[in-house]
Amino acid sequence: MNDIPISLQSMPQGYADWLSELKTRIHRAQQRATLAVNRELVLLYWQIGCDILVRQAEQGWGAKIIDRLAHDLRNAFPEMKGFSPRNLKYMRAFAEAWPDAEFVQAVLAQLPWYHQLALLDKLPDISTRRWYAAKAIEHNWSRNVLVMQIESRLHTRSGQAVTNFAERLPAPQSDLARESLKDPYRFDFLGLTDEAQEREIETALVRHVTEFLLELGAGFAFVGRQVPLEVGGEDFFIDLLFYHLKLRCYVVIELKSGDFRPEHLGQLGFYLTAVDRQVKNEQDTPTIGLLLCKSKNKLVAEYALGDKTQPMGIAEYKLLESLPEPLQTSLPSIEDIERELQRGEA
Repeated sequence: MNDIPISLQSMPQGYADWLSELKTRIHRAQQRATLAVNRELVLLYWQIGCDILVRQAEQGWGAKIIDRLAHDLRNAFPEMKGFSPRNLKYMRAFAEAWPDAEFVQAVLAQLPWYHQLALLDKLPDISTRRWYAAKAIEHNWSRNVLVMQIESRLHTRSGQAVTNFAERLPAPQSDLARESLKDPYRFDFLGLTDEAQEREIETALVRHVTEFLLELGAGFAFVGRQVPLEVGGEDFFIDLLFYHLKLRCYVVIELKSGDFRPEHLGQLGFYLTAVDRQVKNEQDTPTIGLLLCKSKNKLVAEYALGDKTQPMGIAEYKLLESLPEPLQTSLPSIEDIERELQRGEA
């Protein structure tokens, strides 16, 4: 028995479950430790920034004091990074931008330092910074994702789609559903121009499913493309089908490469009914429809939604105006798509 490698020895009953629980507890402890270290670091940097501001204002110290301070701190703490003149200037700017100590402690201390620098570098006003800080915490954005959302002006697009959710969904869900949709959706990452047709856009969205899910926002899970439905012996195909984990419902997305027309909602409504009757489970809430078109007249869209009993939204999408260089158009393999989906879930 002793000659058998320990990894191949039989485990007592209940050991596997106990080991799994221990791993979970250890991972959580590691996460809490990381968050605690980050919190203390951000608060320390804010306090140093406040000290610099006070001393420069009250004692008339010039900019050269930062170079001297950087030199002395790095000599005193050679194992610590972050005491360069550049970073000390960021600490001063950080303290100047966020004078509210309570907000820094309660909110900003949850974000890593490099997230703070992105907020400072990319955004000029405090209200917009607050909005992005809250979203970064809510959705656990990396710094790169935060920068991308800032550069795509997410705060001006979030919740801007024309919808009938307020009339067709109960209050808590209608607010969340409205905030889950944008207008316009930016598909620059597809590398397609305005001349692209529906099927070409659809193919590119699946090929770039990770970027597409990021643009859709938190909560969307990809179900399929050209999802088949049989009704009355006839075959129909949904352009794109998603499931929203927070709303607990399916989301049907239909693409139109031209201007919005009221009759488009008839087709979308048909798909919503089919999904509700054939795909939706009892615990799921009513399926939501999103029509993405090249352009729309807002008043026409509002009129078209006026008599619709199913929850629907209408938004525009934006592509590149022109191609900067020839782009690869070959389709990916199934393995490529699966790898991209797995990366999106990680």
